[in-house]
Amino acid sequence: MPKSLHKDTCDKLRFSKLYEKYAQSMSNILYYKYGDLLNPSDKVQDAFIKLWENCAKVAPEAAKSYLYTVANNMMLNEVKHQKIVFKHQEVKPRDYTNETPEFMLRKKEFSKRYEMALASLKEEERVAFLLNKVDGKTHKEIGELLNITKKVAGHRIYAALNKLKDQLEELN
Repeated sequence: MPKSLHKDTCDKLRFSKLYEKYAQSMSNILYYKYGDLLNPSDKVQDAFIKLWENCAKVAPEAAKSYLYTVANNMMLNEVKHQKIVFKHQEVKPRDYTNETPEFMLRKKEFSKRYEMALASLKEEERVAFLLNKVDGKTHKEIGELLNITKKVAGHRIYAALNKLKDQLEELN
């Protein structure tokens, strides 16, 4: 393994390059895993702050793994916290709309079915599928992000697509 020029990630240029390279994809992966309500972008920012605070202890080669682990753990902690919050509060939905009742009912039914279909996918299939279809990442890019081969990424995407088609086909 080649020796690194810097012994830590405290170099400002190295740190900014790490941010440019990983921040958006980390945010997207957290979004796909946990949704938008838990502010995945904030958790990514917090992970980078934590990396900066511990930059002398983290080798540049381990920075990516460190960031993903810290951000994922922060999201898991937030999920636990939200479960407690939801037990103690009731969220009241909006009671007005400009759409017809029939359209709203169909939209609500489809959204519910789509969310259930997405939730029923295996996590690795869902993440690969959303990275491909929403972010437009190639199979190779997804493979690199998730540390899997291009072929495995393609298999996960197509497996997710087939499952979604099967589950949502009855709506057509």
